[in-house]
Amino acid sequence: MRVGILGAGRVGLVLAHLARAAGREVVVANSGDPQDIDYVVANAAPGARAVWATEACESDIVILAVPILKVPSLPVEALSERLVVDATNYWWETDGHHAELADPTTSTSETVAKWLPGANIVKALNHASVWELENLSRPAGHPERRGIAIAGDYEEDVDPVARFISEIGFSPVRAGALAEGVRFEPGTEAFGADATPDVLRRMLHRFWTSQRGLVVARARGIEAAPPTSSSGVARVRQNG
Repeated sequence: MRVGILGAGRVGLVLAHLARAAGREVVVANSGDPQDIDYVVANAAPGARAVWATEACESDIVILAVPILKVPSLPVEALSERLVVDATNYWWETDGHHAELADPTTSTSETVAKWLPGANIVKALNHASVWELENLSRPAGHPERRGIAIAGDYEEDVDPVARFISEIGFSPVRAGALAEGVRFEPGTEAFGADATPDVLRRMLHRFWTSQRGLVVARARGIEAAPPTSSSGVARVRQNG
């Protein structure tokens, strides 16, 4: 199975390296000519190829490793019906104020899903620091293995992303539907925590009693902390 990475910055390149180490075919694209990043991709992830963005979008899993405001300029039609991992974050300090991204009634990944109609969006990898990705990949069963939170609306989307995260050396922690991605966005306890799976689960659960969690709960009309489940996603996409 092929992994396509949109973005050739530090996050995109370290994910390319991890995916290659896991035996995946990997292609990486930026917004321009692949020749511009051919050397850096080959150096960071031997065996990975630099390609045009439209070709990267034809992969089994496509990872968004670009600034969030660049998402609308991606090949939207090429991403339709593709499994897309949203690893972006909204930073109002550098991105400026954008009401739809700052809206506490939705997660930023829900906004990304609106920008990419037809794409099957799963939020993951956004809360991991570059240092964690570069240094803390561990085999299954290792006591120091770190957790990566995942949020998505459909089991058939979340399951392959969970397998991929496990392949690259981290333990997937299912947080629930895409809306639950708000629990590991910037400003939350889980963001950048580099935590083990059990600690990460506790952080996600505590979100609703945090200052940010209370703001989100009020905006969403939630009076009490929503129940969380260990299985995360309950829905199966209906064909047709």
